[in-house]
Amino acid sequence: MDVVKPKPTHARYKNKAMLLLSIAVIGIMAFLLMGKESYRQVDRSQLVLSTVMQGDLRVQVKGYGVLRSHRQKLLTSLSSATVEEIILRPGAQVSPDSVIMQLNNPELHEEAERARMQLNQEKANLRKLKLNNQRELLAEESNLADISAKFNMIKLRREAEQELVDKGIVSRITYKTTVLEQEVLASSMQIQKNRIAQLKLVSQEALNIQQEQINQAEALYLTVKNRVDALAVKAGIHGILQRLPVELGQSIPAGQELALVGSEQDLLALIRVPQAQAEKVQLGQLAEVTTRRDMIPGVVSRITPEVQEGTVTVEVKFTSPQLPASARPELNVDAIIYTAELKNTLYIERPVNVRVNSKDSLYKLDKTEQLAEYSEVRYGEDAGRYIQVLSGAAVNDTFIVSDMTGFTEHKRISITN
Repeated sequence: MDVVKPKPTHARYKNKAMLLLSIAVIGIMAFLLMGKESYRQVDRSQLVLSTVMQGDLRVQVKGYGVLRSHRQKLLTSLSSATVEEIILRPGAQVSPDSVIMQLNNPELHEEAERARMQLNQEKANLRKLKLNNQRELLAEESNLADISAKFNMIKLRREAEQELVDKGIVSRITYKTTVLEQEVLASSMQIQKNRIAQLKLVSQEALNIQQEQINQAEALYLTVKNRVDALAVKAGIHGILQRLPVELGQSIPAGQELALVGSEQDLLALIRVPQAQAEKVQLGQLAEVTTRRDMIPGVVSRITPEVQEGTVTVEVKFTSPQLPASARPELNVDAIIYTAELKNTLYIERPVNVRVNSKDSLYKLDKTEQLAEYSEVRYGEDAGRYIQVLSGAAVNDTFIVSDMTGFTEHKRISITN
């Protein structure tokens, strides 16, 4: 027969203690796990922090664009031709007589030669006309001289006969005949003088007409000659060759663009700003244009009315008398236009993905800077690196301004050193 032996009392106490210890350990672990879930830990070195400041803030509008010569010269072809030689390439320094390229048009050369020969022919016709007019004038003057000689002879005879008539030596009929001859010769002499005067007027008009023919021929020749001379494409101004849209051997029609030349020091900036911010830009506002190497001060001098691709072009005129060496035509630049100045306002370094005049939430650090809590902030105007704070923050408050999109499910986070 088996005998049941009771368990010792201390063994029962030992089992209960182990059970309670296990429950306590599980509870502590659950509490720790829950704490880690509510306060997700982030290393401080991975965060970008910014403290709210108070003071004056300059509102900015940012844009991008290019430097453009204020004085530009567009070179076009005066006639159809072929690009025979390209002498200079974009970026080259040029003077007014610098030859950029050489064009060729054999037909134009032939036309110039024909025009030159026609001009020479008209000049020869003028010389021939002068000789003919001079010959005619000499003939008429010779006739006038003959008539004048006869008139003088008749005049002397009349004077002699008049004395003899009074003495009865010469008959009155003979005397009256002499008087009549003198009157006829006087009339003929006057007609000849009028004829010579009229001949001079006609000759002069003929010379004027021929001179007009010469002028027309000369104008035609100069026009064709200018077209021939223009086959050697010259810059025309001091500056830099900015654009050359043709290639060697290319056939080009009359009027096609050959090159663009712009001045090098007389520059301005054409800045494109977003349409939504363009209404803030006004004439006379200060601006700064950066060439990646230098910062150039300027002022807004013109605002274009049209909108292109969601942007408005603003012209900035430089106030510095001497531009830096890095400033060159067609150089891509960035610009900041100062549209206003906010006095004694709150501002903070611009957080990631924040827009002007909007609301957003940031993690705000507590006094210990070990815990950060999600807090709503309302923003105002943009100031480049900084942005205005309208509400939700006070001076010396510290916020996390780096990208925290992966933590938005947690209202609070724990910061570890």
